[in-house]
Amino acid sequence: MNTPAQVAENYLGTGKTKVSLSFGRMLALAILAGIYIALAGVGASCAAVTVESASLAKLVSGCLFPAGLTMVLLAGSELFTGNCLLVMPLAQKTITPAQMLRSWVVVYLGNFIGAMAVAWIASASHTFTLFGDWFAISVVSTAAAKCSLSFTDALLRGILCNLLVCLAVWISFAAKSVGGKIAGLYLPILLFVLCGYEHCVANMYYIPAGIFALADPAYAEALAGLNTASVTWAGLAANLIPVTLGNILGGAGLGLVYWYIYLKKPKA
Repeated sequence: MNTPAQVAENYLGTGKTKVSLSFGRMLALAILAGIYIALAGVGASCAAVTVESASLAKLVSGCLFPAGLTMVLLAGSELFTGNCLLVMPLAQKTITPAQMLRSWVVVYLGNFIGAMAVAWIASASHTFTLFGDWFAISVVSTAAAKCSLSFTDALLRGILCNLLVCLAVWISFAAKSVGGKIAGLYLPILLFVLCGYEHCVANMYYIPAGIFALADPAYAEALAGLNTASVTWAGLAANLIPVTLGNILGGAGLGLVYWYIYLKKPKA
Protein backbone atom coordinates (compact mmCIF):
# COMPACT_ATOMS: atom_id res chain seq x y z
CA MET A 1 0.00 0.00 0.00
CA ASN A 2 0.99 3.64 -0.35
CA THR A 3 2.04 5.47 2.80
CA PRO A 4 0.17 8.66 3.75
CA ALA A 5 3.16 10.69 2.50
CA GLN A 6 3.00 8.88 -0.86
CA VAL A 7 -0.76 9.45 -1.08
CA ALA A 8 -0.21 13.17 -0.52
CA GLU A 9 2.54 13.32 -3.14
CA ASN A 10 0.51 11.31 -5.66
CA TYR A 11 -2.52 13.54 -5.20
CA LEU A 12 -0.60 16.52 -6.54
CA GLY A 13 -0.53 14.83 -9.95
CA THR A 14 -4.12 13.65 -9.60
CA GLY A 15 -5.29 17.16 -8.80
CA LYS A 16 -3.46 18.63 -11.76
CA THR A 17 -5.10 16.07 -14.05
CA LYS A 18 -8.53 16.84 -12.62
CA VAL A 19 -8.36 20.59 -13.19
CA SER A 20 -6.90 20.12 -16.69
CA LEU A 21 -9.97 18.29 -18.00
CA SER A 22 -11.89 19.98 -20.80
CA PHE A 23 -15.27 21.45 -19.85
CA GLY A 24 -17.19 18.73 -21.69
CA ARG A 25 -15.29 15.82 -20.13
CA MET A 26 -15.36 17.36 -16.67
CA LEU A 27 -19.12 17.92 -16.88
CA ALA A 28 -19.78 14.41 -18.23
CA LEU A 29 -17.70 12.80 -15.48
CA ALA A 30 -19.49 14.93 -12.88
CA ILE A 31 -22.92 13.90 -14.20
CA LEU A 32 -21.85 10.27 -13.86
CA ALA A 33 -20.79 10.83 -10.24
CA GLY A 34 -24.17 12.42 -9.47
CA ILE A 35 -25.89 9.40 -11.00
CA TYR A 36 -23.76 6.94 -9.00
CA ILE A 37 -24.37 8.67 -5.66
CA ALA A 38 -28.11 8.98 -6.39
CA LEU A 39 -28.39 5.30 -7.34
CA ALA A 40 -26.70 4.41 -4.07
CA GLY A 41 -29.32 6.58 -2.34
CA VAL A 42 -32.16 4.77 -4.11
CA GLY A 43 -30.74 1.37 -3.19
CA ALA A 44 -29.95 2.30 0.41
CA SER A 45 -33.46 3.68 0.99
CA CYS A 46 -35.06 0.73 -0.76
CA ALA A 47 -33.25 -1.75 1.49
CA ALA A 48 -33.95 0.28 4.64
CA VAL A 49 -37.73 0.18 4.22
CA THR A 50 -37.69 -3.62 4.34
CA VAL A 51 -36.61 -3.44 7.99
CA GLU A 52 -39.14 -2.56 10.71
CA SER A 53 -36.66 -1.34 13.33
CA ALA A 54 -35.68 2.27 12.58
CA SER A 55 -32.20 1.88 14.05
CA LEU A 56 -31.55 -1.33 12.13
CA ALA A 57 -32.90 0.27 8.96
CA LYS A 58 -30.34 3.07 9.39
CA LEU A 59 -27.57 0.51 9.69
CA VAL A 60 -28.77 -1.33 6.58
CA SER A 61 -28.85 1.94 4.66
CA GLY A 62 -25.33 2.77 5.81
CA CYS A 63 -24.05 -0.64 4.74
CA LEU A 64 -25.28 -0.13 1.17
CA PHE A 65 -24.56 3.55 0.57
CA PRO A 66 -20.76 3.04 0.15
CA ALA A 67 -21.64 1.56 -3.24
CA GLY A 68 -21.92 5.16 -4.44
CA LEU A 69 -18.34 6.17 -3.71
CA THR A 70 -17.14 2.76 -4.91
CA MET A 71 -18.65 3.48 -8.34
CA VAL A 72 -17.34 7.04 -8.31
CA LEU A 73 -13.74 6.03 -7.63
CA LEU A 74 -13.47 2.76 -9.53
CA ALA A 75 -15.64 3.47 -12.56
CA GLY A 76 -14.17 6.94 -13.02
CA SER A 77 -16.07 10.18 -12.37
CA GLU A 78 -15.78 13.55 -10.67
CA LEU A 79 -17.41 14.13 -7.27
CA PHE A 80 -17.57 17.63 -5.76
CA THR A 81 -17.09 16.52 -2.17
CA GLY A 82 -14.00 14.46 -2.94
CA ASN A 83 -12.60 17.31 -5.02
CA CYS A 84 -12.46 19.50 -1.94
CA LEU A 85 -9.03 17.86 -1.54
CA LEU A 86 -7.87 20.05 -4.44
CA VAL A 87 -6.78 22.50 -1.75
CA MET A 88 -3.67 20.33 -1.41
CA PRO A 89 -2.22 21.01 -4.90
CA LEU A 90 -3.50 24.59 -4.54
CA ALA A 91 -1.48 25.05 -1.34
CA GLN A 92 1.49 23.42 -3.08
CA LYS A 93 1.03 25.86 -5.99
CA THR A 94 0.77 23.14 -8.63
CA ILE A 95 -2.70 24.42 -9.57
CA THR A 96 -4.18 27.93 -9.46
CA PRO A 97 -7.21 29.21 -7.51
CA ALA A 98 -9.03 29.78 -10.82
CA GLN A 99 -8.45 26.15 -11.85
CA MET A 100 -9.75 24.83 -8.55
CA LEU A 101 -12.84 27.05 -8.56
CA ARG A 102 -13.60 26.12 -12.18
CA SER A 103 -13.45 22.45 -11.22
CA TRP A 104 -15.66 22.94 -8.19
CA VAL A 105 -18.32 24.88 -10.11
CA VAL A 106 -18.46 22.56 -13.14
CA VAL A 107 -18.39 19.39 -11.04
CA TYR A 108 -21.03 20.70 -8.64
CA LEU A 109 -23.31 21.50 -11.59
CA GLY A 110 -22.72 18.11 -13.17
CA ASN A 111 -23.36 16.29 -9.90
CA PHE A 112 -26.63 18.20 -9.56
CA ILE A 113 -27.74 17.25 -13.09
CA GLY A 114 -26.94 13.56 -12.56
CA ALA A 115 -28.56 13.30 -9.14
CA MET A 116 -31.68 15.19 -10.27
CA ALA A 117 -32.03 12.92 -13.31
CA VAL A 118 -32.04 9.81 -11.13
CA ALA A 119 -34.52 11.42 -8.70
CA TRP A 120 -36.92 12.20 -11.55
CA ILE A 121 -36.57 8.81 -13.25
CA ALA A 122 -37.03 6.92 -9.96
CA SER A 123 -40.19 8.91 -9.22
CA ALA A 124 -41.59 8.85 -12.77
CA SER A 125 -40.98 5.11 -13.12
CA HIS A 126 -42.84 4.62 -9.81
CA THR A 127 -39.90 2.91 -8.18
CA PHE A 128 -41.18 4.39 -4.93
CA THR A 129 -44.27 2.13 -5.04
CA LEU A 130 -42.09 -0.84 -4.08
CA PHE A 131 -42.95 -2.44 -0.73
CA GLY A 132 -46.40 -0.90 -0.62
CA ASP A 133 -46.49 2.72 0.55
CA TRP A 134 -43.40 2.54 2.72
CA PHE A 135 -40.80 3.46 0.13
CA ALA A 136 -42.68 6.61 -0.95
CA ILE A 137 -43.26 7.58 2.67
CA SER A 138 -39.58 7.08 3.44
CA VAL A 139 -38.49 9.18 0.43
CA VAL A 140 -40.68 12.13 1.36
CA SER A 141 -40.00 11.85 5.10
CA THR A 142 -36.26 11.90 4.42
CA ALA A 143 -36.62 15.00 2.24
CA ALA A 144 -38.75 16.72 4.90
CA ALA A 145 -36.21 15.98 7.63
CA LYS A 146 -33.38 17.40 5.56
CA CYS A 147 -35.32 20.54 4.58
CA SER A 148 -36.23 21.14 8.22
CA LEU A 149 -32.65 21.28 9.52
CA SER A 150 -31.47 24.60 10.89
CA PHE A 151 -28.62 26.35 9.08
CA THR A 152 -26.20 25.59 11.92
CA ASP A 153 -27.13 21.90 12.15
CA ALA A 154 -26.84 21.47 8.38
CA LEU A 155 -23.48 23.27 8.32
CA LEU A 156 -21.96 21.25 11.16
CA ARG A 157 -23.29 17.94 9.84
CA GLY A 158 -21.85 18.89 6.46
CA ILE A 159 -18.41 19.45 8.00
CA LEU A 160 -18.33 16.04 9.67
CA CYS A 161 -19.75 14.34 6.58
CA ASN A 162 -17.06 15.50 4.19
CA LEU A 163 -14.32 14.96 6.73
CA LEU A 164 -15.33 11.29 6.54
CA VAL A 165 -15.89 11.26 2.76
CA CYS A 166 -12.48 12.79 2.02
CA LEU A 167 -10.93 10.43 4.53
CA ALA A 168 -12.56 7.55 2.63
CA VAL A 169 -11.09 8.88 -0.63
CA TRP A 170 -7.68 9.31 1.04
CA ILE A 171 -7.67 5.75 2.41
CA SER A 172 -8.75 4.32 -0.95
CA PHE A 173 -5.78 6.06 -2.60
CA ALA A 174 -3.50 4.20 -0.18
CA ALA A 175 -4.62 0.83 -1.57
CA LYS A 176 -3.22 -0.64 -4.76
CA SER A 177 -5.91 -3.27 -5.39
CA VAL A 178 -9.62 -2.99 -6.17
CA GLY A 179 -10.52 -4.94 -3.05
CA GLY A 180 -8.28 -2.77 -0.91
CA LYS A 181 -9.83 0.42 -2.25
CA ILE A 182 -13.37 -0.80 -1.51
CA ALA A 183 -12.41 -1.98 1.97
CA GLY A 184 -10.66 1.32 2.69
CA LEU A 185 -13.52 3.60 1.69
CA TYR A 186 -16.28 1.46 3.20
CA LEU A 187 -16.21 2.24 6.90
CA PRO A 188 -15.92 6.06 6.76
CA ILE A 189 -18.95 6.19 4.43
CA LEU A 190 -20.87 3.80 6.66
CA LEU A 191 -20.11 6.09 9.60
CA PHE A 192 -21.36 9.26 7.93
CA VAL A 193 -24.66 7.66 6.90
CA LEU A 194 -25.19 5.98 10.26
CA CYS A 195 -24.57 9.26 12.11
CA GLY A 196 -26.96 11.23 9.88
CA TYR A 197 -24.38 13.66 8.51
CA GLU A 198 -25.18 15.73 5.43
CA HIS A 199 -23.70 15.22 1.96
CA CYS A 200 -24.61 17.87 -0.62
CA VAL A 201 -24.54 15.54 -3.64
CA ALA A 202 -26.63 12.89 -1.88
CA ASN A 203 -29.12 15.63 -0.96
CA MET A 204 -29.30 16.61 -4.64
CA TYR A 205 -31.08 13.26 -4.98
CA TYR A 206 -32.91 12.87 -1.66
CA ILE A 207 -34.73 16.22 -1.62
CA PRO A 208 -35.75 16.39 -5.32
CA ALA A 209 -36.93 12.78 -5.06
CA GLY A 210 -39.33 13.89 -2.34
CA ILE A 211 -40.44 16.90 -4.39
CA PHE A 212 -41.09 14.79 -7.49
CA ALA A 213 -42.97 12.16 -5.47
CA LEU A 214 -45.23 14.82 -3.95
CA ALA A 215 -46.07 16.14 -7.41
CA ASP A 216 -47.09 12.72 -8.75
CA PRO A 217 -50.74 11.72 -8.14
CA ALA A 218 -49.67 8.08 -8.01
CA TYR A 219 -48.19 8.69 -4.56
CA ALA A 220 -50.94 10.99 -3.24
CA GLU A 221 -52.77 8.38 -1.18
CA ALA A 222 -49.59 7.05 0.40
CA LEU A 223 -48.36 10.52 1.33
CA ALA A 224 -51.62 11.92 2.68
CA GLY A 225 -51.22 13.18 6.23
CA LEU A 226 -47.45 13.69 6.11
CA ASN A 227 -46.07 17.11 7.05
CA THR A 228 -44.47 18.07 3.74
CA ALA A 229 -44.59 21.87 3.86
CA SER A 230 -40.80 22.16 3.88
CA VAL A 231 -40.27 19.87 0.87
CA THR A 232 -39.96 22.54 -1.81
CA TRP A 233 -37.32 23.91 -4.17
CA ALA A 234 -36.73 26.68 -1.63
CA GLY A 235 -36.24 23.98 0.99
CA LEU A 236 -33.67 22.31 -1.27
CA ALA A 237 -31.72 25.58 -1.55
CA ALA A 238 -31.97 26.17 2.21
CA ASN A 239 -30.40 22.76 2.78
CA LEU A 240 -27.76 22.78 0.05
CA ILE A 241 -26.26 26.16 0.95
CA PRO A 242 -25.14 25.29 4.51
CA VAL A 243 -24.43 21.65 3.68
CA THR A 244 -22.20 22.62 0.75
CA LEU A 245 -20.34 25.16 2.88
CA GLY A 246 -19.90 22.53 5.59
CA ASN A 247 -18.68 19.96 3.07
CA ILE A 248 -16.08 22.43 1.77
CA LEU A 249 -14.88 23.23 5.29
CA GLY A 250 -14.65 19.56 6.29
CA GLY A 251 -12.97 18.28 3.13
CA ALA A 252 -10.69 21.25 2.51
CA GLY A 253 -9.75 21.36 6.19
CA LEU A 254 -8.62 17.73 6.10
CA GLY A 255 -6.71 18.37 2.88
CA LEU A 256 -4.87 21.35 4.36
CA VAL A 257 -3.91 19.37 7.46
CA TYR A 258 -2.42 16.60 5.34
CA TRP A 259 -0.70 19.16 3.11
CA TYR A 260 0.90 20.74 6.19
CA ILE A 261 2.03 17.37 7.55
CA TYR A 262 3.36 15.76 4.37
CA LEU A 263 3.96 18.42 1.70
CA LYS A 264 4.72 21.80 3.25
CA LYS A 265 8.39 22.61 2.86
CA PRO A 266 10.10 23.54 6.13
CA LYS A 267 11.53 27.05 6.29
CA ALA A 268 15.27 27.26 5.79
